[in-house]
Amino acid sequence: MTLTAGVVAVQGDVEEHAVAIERAANDRGLAVEVVEIRESGLVPDCDLLALPGGESTTISRLLHSEGIAPEIRDHVDADKPLFATCAGLIVASSDVGDDRVEELELVDVSVQRNAFGRQKDSFEAPLPVDGLDEPFPAVFIRAPVIDEVGDAEVLATWDGRPVAVRDGPVVATSFHPELTADSRVHGLAFFENDDATLPALEDSG
Repeated sequence: MTLTAGVVAVQGDVEEHAVAIERAANDRGLAVEVVEIRESGLVPDCDLLALPGGESTTISRLLHSEGIAPEIRDHVDADKPLFATCAGLIVASSDVGDDRVEELELVDVSVQRNAFGRQKDSFEAPLPVDGLDEPFPAVFIRAPVIDEVGDAEVLATWDGRPVAVRDGPVVATSFHPELTADSRVHGLAFFENDDATLPALEDSG
């Protein structure tokens, strides 16, 4: 069975996420077809979904104006995996403290936009992540900070602050795992999340 992987393509590193998803699936012997989501009507057919980074106010506005936002909520309500990175984390959070962003309220955390600094303050760091045997080469670019964590599970911290969390079928990161050749975090989010449901994995059991 071929999985359908949607990458929300209103903004952000769309192609990089597509490549990482394909690599993570191939590592597990799974077939995957990646579709880019710019309008409503496509998300319901997706088995897994990525919400990339970009500019959170723009992403939020387009998700709602194009009717994609309620479909993403339905996707998560059906226990299908969602992976949100950087601005995707901001939009998926329960509180961003910015009226310009209409949160999806899928991850029980509050976040602060661009709290790791400006573009010039970007950095890469070896990040220990729960579920991975070796540190991950995490790339932080104008990354948000997770200020408070509710029911979400913290998967990784940097400088004492959470930078990766899991909340049911949703995994969200402050950093950009799609900008590396390492697809382990995509694998963790989509194929090793006990709270998420993938039909191909069940059928192959």
